[in-house]
Amino acid sequence: MSLKWIVLGIAVLMYALIVMFPQRKSFSSVGAALLMLILGVVSPAAALGELINWTVLMIFVGSLVIAELFIYSRVPAVIADTIVLKSPNVGVAIVAILMMTGIISAFVENVATVLVMAPIALALCKKLDLDPTYFMVGLAVMANLQGTATLVGDPPSMIFADYAGYGFNDFFVYHGKLSIFFAVQIGMIAGALFFYAYFARRGGGKVEVERETVLTWVPTVLLALMIAGLALASFVYGGISLASGLIVMALGLIGIIWYRFIRKAEGSKVRELVKGLDWDTVFFLIGIFVVVGAIGKAGLLDDMADALDLLVGDNVLLGFLLIVGFSTLISGFVDNVPYIIAMLPVAAKMAEFHHIAPELYMFALLVGSCMGGNLTPFGASANVVSVGILRKQGITVSFTQWLKIGLPFTLLTTAASSVFIWLVWR
Repeated sequence: MSLKWIVLGIAVLMYALIVMFPQRKSFSSVGAALLMLILGVVSPAAALGELINWTVLMIFVGSLVIAELFIYSRVPAVIADTIVLKSPNVGVAIVAILMMTGIISAFVENVATVLVMAPIALALCKKLDLDPTYFMVGLAVMANLQGTATLVGDPPSMIFADYAGYGFNDFFVYHGKLSIFFAVQIGMIAGALFFYAYFARRGGGKVEVERETVLTWVPTVLLALMIAGLALASFVYGGISLASGLIVMALGLIGIIWYRFIRKAEGSKVRELVKGLDWDTVFFLIGIFVVVGAIGKAGLLDDMADALDLLVGDNVLLGFLLIVGFSTLISGFVDNVPYIIAMLPVAAKMAEFHHIAPELYMFALLVGSCMGGNLTPFGASANVVSVGILRKQGITVSFTQWLKIGLPFTLLTTAASSVFIWLVWR
């Protein structure tokens, strides 16, 4: 048996294990990576020096720390209270909270965003005697929607930025054209209209809530410095760079030091904060970087690109629709991180074959794979968390119930964003 088939078999087995045991996805990816090293598909030196993207990992871990401290500061809760108090009625208040969730999620990890917004949503529903099910589903899908809007929104965006040489600023404007951020905002507007149509009929007058108070503004300053630092690094170095990772990691460390010595948090609280970070995804990414690197070295990515080129032929629109559609469907059931890493070179090669801007196909890949996670209750980590929170409230969300929101929301937002990408980048 050729090495190529062995590598393919290991990759397929890894994907199957990730689907069957999503809570242990890091074991699947790291195990597959170790097999690639043992078989000699990649060397340890290549894995550590070339394949594992340490810059992406630094940005991910540093931004997680800042996100946790931002939640601790209660600033998001205060903003949410202000929005509710300023809203003329219940429908507007709910949609405004959902839009705020999305905006925060563009800069803060999706799960963390849902965790901070969930108590606000549940309290509002209790006060108004509303079933919180679809409000909580809305929090998850809006968080996932915005995850791809900026460099720090979600791991797929970081991976895309590194592959395409995009800096923080390039997510907004690239080569004089509106970039992926605005494609996502078009999707968000479509999603907000969908939720307004759904919740507006719930009626209700102006809502009164008890205001939260801000504990500290320091994490908000750290978040602002992270955004400014990434923008400056993008301007100076012209893409994602080691400086980007060092800036975010340094700000995360400053946050921990501030929390321990200035806020005088107990050592156990600091350890709890660090231990509570998403280390499973960190190790999952390490394994995936090695596995997909091995797949590339075995020539499987080139084979996939050639097969798609044969299927699509000269039809650029067919290629675009295939990438969006397939990415949306597969991401509803499979973690989008390994899919994104594997498919970015394929999308870029297809674009080269058609002599078009690679952004057309790569943005299609990003939009489909990130928004596709909204299809099912297990399509994204934020979905799983949202369902878990409802379960603690004694509410069980079935697959069919999720689809009532997830399916139309995904189709509407993906279509809106895709039309924007096609019109701007074709």
